[in-house]
Amino acid sequence: MAMVRKRKTPEDYLVASRRVSPWLTALSTVATNNSGFMFIGMIAYTYRFGYESVWLMLGWVLGDLMVWIFIHPRVRRISGKAKINTLPLLIATEDNSVNRLIVISAGLITIVFLGIYAAAQLKAGSTALHALFGWEMYVGALVGAFIVIVYSFAGGIRADIWTDAAQSFAMIITMLAILIAGFLNVGGLSSLTANLGAQDPALVSWFPQELQFGVFAFITGYIFAGLGTIGQPHLMTRLLAIKSVDAIKRARIYYFIWYIIFFAASIGVGLYCRAIIPDLANLPSVAGLKEPTELALPVLTMQLLPGIFVGVALAGLFAATVSTADSQIIVCSGTLTQEIFPRWKDSYLASKLGTFAITTAALAIALFAHEGVFGLVLIAWSAMGASLGPVLVLRMFYLPLTAPVALAMMAVAIITATLWHFSGYDDDMLKIFPATIAALLIYLCWYVMNHVKFFK
Repeated sequence: MAMVRKRKTPEDYLVASRRVSPWLTALSTVATNNSGFMFIGMIAYTYRFGYESVWLMLGWVLGDLMVWIFIHPRVRRISGKAKINTLPLLIATEDNSVNRLIVISAGLITIVFLGIYAAAQLKAGSTALHALFGWEMYVGALVGAFIVIVYSFAGGIRADIWTDAAQSFAMIITMLAILIAGFLNVGGLSSLTANLGAQDPALVSWFPQELQFGVFAFITGYIFAGLGTIGQPHLMTRLLAIKSVDAIKRARIYYFIWYIIFFAASIGVGLYCRAIIPDLANLPSVAGLKEPTELALPVLTMQLLPGIFVGVALAGLFAATVSTADSQIIVCSGTLTQEIFPRWKDSYLASKLGTFAITTAALAIALFAHEGVFGLVLIAWSAMGASLGPVLVLRMFYLPLTAPVALAMMAVAIITATLWHFSGYDDDMLKIFPATIAALLIYLCWYVMNHVKFFK
């Protein structure tokens, strides 16, 4: 379908000529969002911490909903009117004037952190193959990279969107099959709670013990993670590609029905994984891995499901990881050719070469990074959400903003997120919260000093 409908233009390769239907936008965005983070990282997080992971879902969904209501319609309207294909260009454009320094800075942020995000997806795929078949970790990463290149070349973002929609069904079928198997082995909520409580009472506690900054900061951190959607170029590209502003309302309904079901299912699978295989970290198949709990889903699949369902589960997991990696890599490719090297912006070949280069870089990160899938995703998500998100919001509401202030906001956000990551407080308050607040404080100080009469 994508190969038949594609046009050999950068706009078609990057935003599908802005003709994507609401249901396709919704399913594609869900598949891209519900990536290796959900299949591997979220299940592993729930395995480790139990019921408190529900707050991650509730906060994230609430923040995401606010973005869909207040930001997405503005993004589609403004980008469509200005014929803008990428998030960095949207951030850097004001009154039909483009600030090259902001474009390049936002573009570099996109390439670096979205490349890390894509690497997390390739690592998730390699993790699954290692657990299921005992293959070396690098094999899965290579297979994932090859698949990404093949169907990205086939039809650009349109191919990604169509395959994402199909993959959404494979992903939800996988989750539901494992939930049913878990229920048959452990029982319902009461039996599950009893099992987890006997292992560790903290697993059935709704909040972590001894939070450094209190419950409010803990929950608010996850709300800010949901709000961080506005700084995720691979997700915002879907909104640039949807066919109209009015279509966003319908896409929002489809998106959240599917998204909430999938998010809740990942938590349920994580809880059943902990109940059925409490000694996961001691199994031979996870020996030597930094994050052995990230193998919870494939290990449980091997134990509970018939061979044919193991194949379905593997297909679902690869669907999740590749559907995100391809979107991220194409966005990076667009950023490279449209912003960093604009002389290539009209070259269809350059867009494809950019895709190949970014895929190679993401593969290298996946092969050599020491962080697990969950850690890599949160690093990338927080850095982009806190640095690009606040600047985009200011642009969408036409608030005054100078280039030096925008650059300072992005720099301070990344520095704060990095320092917080190494501070040891990330479990108490997600890094995107303080990083976003730091960026907004930069803007607030500048605005007060320059627009409040008392300080003039």
